[in-house]
Amino acid sequence: MITETTTTPTVLRTERGLSIAGTRITLYDIMDYVTADWPPRLIQDRLNLTEQQITDALAYITAHRAQVEAEYEEVVREAEANRQYWDERNRERLAKIAQLPSNPEQEELRARLQAWKARIGTNS
Repeated sequence: MITETTTTPTVLRTERGLSIAGTRITLYDIMDYVTADWPPRLIQDRLNLTEQQITDALAYITAHRAQVEAEYEEVVREAEANRQYWDERNRERLAKIAQLPSNPEQEELRARLQAWKARIGTNS
């Protein structure tokens, strides 16, 4: 694994991109929450980061906003292209699976699930 230390020792550039040292969490993971307007404390709790890690990561994002956002947009584009590829690749297979007859146990479970949903007022 090739790493390049940035100005913040908590944030490293690896082959996965900008990452939190000692974790598999990338700054792009944090950006998902930042763009959704999550407060830092909730991001920290959700990703199981220390106070120092979240502080350093957010400071790095603020200091290098344009670069991080450009890389984040590229990561999002690649993820969407990957999702579309697998959706298309699996579309035919999923259609075949949907056509398979269900077994009686599945039907019983579906009926019980529908009854439970009706009881709690869920329509889907």
